[in-house]
Amino acid sequence: MKIVSLFSGAGGLDLGLIKSGHKVVWANDIDKDSCETYRKNIGQHIVCKSISEVEISDIPDCDVVVGGFPCQGFSMANMLRTSDDERNILYRQFHRVIDGKKPLYFIAENVRGILSLDNGNAIKKIVHDFTEAGYRVSYKLFNTADFGVPQSRLRVIIAGTRNDLPTQQDFIFPEPTHDKTSWVSIGKALQNIPEPDEDAPQFVNHVYSKYKVTNRNFTGHRRTDPNKPSPTILARGNGKGGVCAIQHPNNHRRMSVRESALIQTFPLDFEFVGSMGSSYRQVGNAVPVLFGKNLGSKLKELELAYI
Repeated sequence: MKIVSLFSGAGGLDLGLIKSGHKVVWANDIDKDSCETYRKNIGQHIVCKSISEVEISDIPDCDVVVGGFPCQGFSMANMLRTSDDERNILYRQFHRVIDGKKPLYFIAENVRGILSLDNGNAIKKIVHDFTEAGYRVSYKLFNTADFGVPQSRLRVIIAGTRNDLPTQQDFIFPEPTHDKTSWVSIGKALQNIPEPDEDAPQFVNHVYSKYKVTNRNFTGHRRTDPNKPSPTILARGNGKGGVCAIQHPNNHRRMSVRESALIQTFPLDFEFVGSMGSSYRQVGNAVPVLFGKNLGSKLKELELAYI
């Protein structure tokens, strides 16, 4: 299917969709480093500017629109106001593109907190808005570890099928391929990766934060169990906007950008552009490539229905 990608970042979701046989015809992000990373690894079709500055007519026709949007500011008070709230602008832009392009399907990714935000009213409002735009909407909470990603990462997928399609062509969420007995551990995922200070000049982005390793019960500071999937790879973590990288399974240092990207199932040769901090953020903000591929496989089944 032809896919338009919004808030594409470094392209984790897009790469997964491409690997499952689809074509991303247009992508967008506002972050310069993310766009350069995308161009270097995926393609030149990404437009680096605010989506609010893009006219609907400048976006190509497509079968599917995908993307994530931040959920801050999703209170009923904010959503019912006529004045703009900067924290909601990207959600409104996502809705604007869906309403304007009317793709067959859309897929949106978000953090699990969106389900409980404003006592559940935020997700109700989102479902209402996309229903009004002409879609049958469903949503589900996933742990990407259930799909072979060596990371416990809880994310909500909101999917829509255009009303004029028969119900047998509704987008159906993928079924887990793994369970707790078969989850891929972080130790296994990184077992063949040498130390960055030793024998690894051939690995791009194999640099790591020197932020002190402290073992206490706080995000980014917990010990990493090498026999379990990694904790969620973070985009930020120290309270000041900086990156707090997850500890290596040996708990002697922080994981490198390369190691974090492997946990996000990016290919070993996928190169991130920008400073170490920017690269960490790009990795942490991404959808795991393998999970994106699983979503794309369900779209592929729907595509075959048209043949």
